[in-house]
Order: sequence, then structure tokens, then C-alpha cells
Amino acid sequence: MSTTHMGAVASNLESQNINVGGRLDRLPIGPAHSIVLVALAFAYFFDMADYNTFGYAAPALMKEWNMSVSTVAKITTFSFVGMFIGGTLGGWFGDLVGRKRGLTYTTLAYTGLSLLNAFAWDPWSLGVCRFLTGVGVASLIVIANTYISEFFPPSARGKYQALSMTIGLCGIPATAWVARFVIPLAPWSWRFVFVWGALGAIGLIFIARMVESPRWLEIHGKSKEADNVLKGLEAKASAKNGPLPEPQPTVSRGEVATVPYTELFKGKYLGRTIVLLLAWIFQTLGFYGFIAWVPTLLVQHGFDIVKSLTFSSLMAFGSPLGALIASYVSERVDRKWGIAALTGLTAVCGLLYGLSFHPTLIVVFGFLVMVTSSCYLPLLYSYTPELYPTEARASGMGLTYGMGRLSNMIGPLIVSLLYASYGYISVFGYIATCFAIVCVAVAAFGPRTYKRTLEQISEGA
Repeated sequence: MSTTHMGAVASNLESQNINVGGRLDRLPIGPAHSIVLVALAFAYFFDMADYNTFGYAAPALMKEWNMSVSTVAKITTFSFVGMFIGGTLGGWFGDLVGRKRGLTYTTLAYTGLSLLNAFAWDPWSLGVCRFLTGVGVASLIVIANTYISEFFPPSARGKYQALSMTIGLCGIPATAWVARFVIPLAPWSWRFVFVWGALGAIGLIFIARMVESPRWLEIHGKSKEADNVLKGLEAKASAKNGPLPEPQPTVSRGEVATVPYTELFKGKYLGRTIVLLLAWIFQTLGFYGFIAWVPTLLVQHGFDIVKSLTFSSLMAFGSPLGALIASYVSERVDRKWGIAALTGLTAVCGLLYGLSFHPTLIVVFGFLVMVTSSCYLPLLYSYTPELYPTEARASGMGLTYGMGRLSNMIGPLIVSLLYASYGYISVFGYIATCFAIVCVAVAAFGPRTYKRTLEQISEGA
């Protein structure tokens, strides 16, 4: 397969040209889209909840198991190694078995593994559980992002990605407040926080009602199934909204060969992959350097566990607000410039947080970090799969997302070393620098995607 024509059509007979892209993109938002929104919002909610369970449980674990900050860093590292494996393999898995089936399997995996964390008996067993949970969580999120990018039209992709994450990011304050009231009850009650994360299995009820991605069906030689899915969607849309407009013509993809990861580093996709790797690596280091460490660092800074969790819980309310703002701005600006502007603001707020010592200022700047970071995240989640063709979309998303998670294998160790060597403020200087790198990389080299179809973006139109 040549790089210039990555994803070339193996068979492009006129009879196979069912115009999947054009037909999907002209559909009005309807019940099928609402089911997707609810299903993935459930997944995001408990996915985000699970991301933060250890961060909120860590202060209590340090006390019960007499753990050091270094041990907390190692357990967090195990989790992110699992996310790297899950993101990379999850993308490949989603391209192999399909988006709907992939979502079903990964939801089952991460909810079951999250529950397993509640039965850990020492730091090493918890580290293994966090590793396995990371595999499941990352696999799920990669496939979910891919599905949204393929199913929603260009004028609504960013908006509905942001809306699903608005609901999902409520999992952060919800988990914070569950931890706030549950953890102080008993030395062992941190276990209930992990049980809470396992409730994401409820999302399977809605995932079962989703249709398979017609774009995925088409490139896997299942044009008839894709056509049947589209006819069903079109019939429901016509019954509700009247005759549909004529779809814009697109070239039939036909059946496409599997794309190896090496293709993501060749030709026109090389630059895109490098930009996305920089964005995911440094936003992960910055975002999780902040969110995973704030409760623990506040305790180390002299606040007791209850005050630390209270401050963290108040800051966490900024997460859903940021994603809600993103739902309004994502289709009004090019995602490239939105990501650059918001990561720049996050860098400034993160630095001001580190320089603040009054409780009110700590909460205010922490809240602003959560707002701005949760505003750019939906844009980045939408932007990443848009830059790759259908046959490589989940793999490209998984590779870049997974490498971001792998980078955080050293992230906790960097935070631990900085804190021990240079103190509290140095940690937030490091966090601000990470966000500044994302800002510059995307602004300088990221391609534009504003209201372009996936076919136009993947071909570099």
C-alpha cells in the first residue's frame, strides 16, 4: 500500500458505492444520535470517575498502609502503563471487531476490573489492579471517541463529543464528593470508591441499542449491512422530519486492507501523528500531574485530609462546566485554534495555582484549571480521530492517546522528584510548561478541520 493512497480501495465497483459518508452526514440529529449520546455519556462518566478514584483514595491509603509519596507515584505509574497498552490495543481492537462490539467488551472489562481494586490488600496488589483497570479504561475511551467522530455529521461532531464529556466529566466531582463523605468513615472505606467506579456497567443497556458504524461496515466489505443500517436511520429520520436532502457525493471506500501502525508515520500522516503525539503526551503529563496529585500535595502542604478533599471537590465542579462551554464553542472555531488558546490559558491558571497559598485563591485557580482543561479536552478528543481515515481511525486515536498515557509512566516520578527536591511551587511550574508545549505544537503545526467531512480531512482536501 502506498503512503499517498493509504487506505486505497481494494474494490470500487459502482454497485458498491452506497455513499456512506454523504448519507450519514446529511442525517438530522435524531433518536439514534441521542442513544449514542446517552450510552457514551455513561461510559465517560464512570471512565472519568475511575481515572480519579486513586487520586482521591491515595491520602487515606498513605495513612492506612503507611505509604510514601514515592509509592503513590509508582502505583499511578502502573495505571498509566495499563492505559498505554489499553489505548494502543484498544484502537487496534476497535478497528478489528467493530465499534459497537468493541464498546461492549471494553465496558465489561473496565467495570469488572475497577471492582477488583476494592479487594486489594497491599500496595503491590493495588498496583496490579490499577494496571489492569487502565487497560480497560483506555480501550473504552479510544473506541468511544472513534464512534462519535464517525457517526455524527461535521457540523455536530465537536458539539456532541463535548456534550457527552459534559455528562462524563460530572464523574469527577461526583467521585470527589463520594470520596469526601465515604473515605473518612473508616480506615478501609476507601474501597467503596472503587465499587462506585464499577457502576459504569449500566451503560451496557444503552450500548446494546446502538447501531454499528456504517463507515466501519463499509471498509470491512459489509456494504449490504451498512446500507441496511443507513436505510433504517433514513426511514426514521424521514418519518420524523420529512424528506431528507440529497446527500453530497463521496467516493466509495469498498473493502480496505488493514493499516499497520507504521503507516501512521509515513507521508501526509507523519506530521499529523507527530503533532498529536506531542499534544497527548504533554497534556497528559500536565492534566494528570494536576488532577491526580492535588489532594496528596495539599495534605503534604499542611492541610488535613478532609480539607484537602473538600478543596479538590470544589475545584472538580469546573470539569463539567468546561465541557459544557466546549459544546457551545466547538463548532464556532476551528478545533486547532480552540485547543491552542485553551491550553495556553490552562498553563497560566496552573502556574497561578502553584503560587497561591490562601485557601480561597487555591480553590479559585484550581477551579479555573479544571474549567479550561475540561474545555480543551473535548476538542482534542474530537480532533484526534478526525485526522485519520476510517481504516486507521481507531488505531491512530489509540496510538497517540496510548503514548500520552505511557508518557505518564514517568509523570508521577517527575512530580515526586520535583516536590522532594525543589518544593511545592516547582510542580506547578512543570505542569504549566507541559500545557504551553501543547499550545505551541498545535498552533504551529496542527491541520485545520473546521466543518470538513471526514473524507475531506483524511485525504488532505
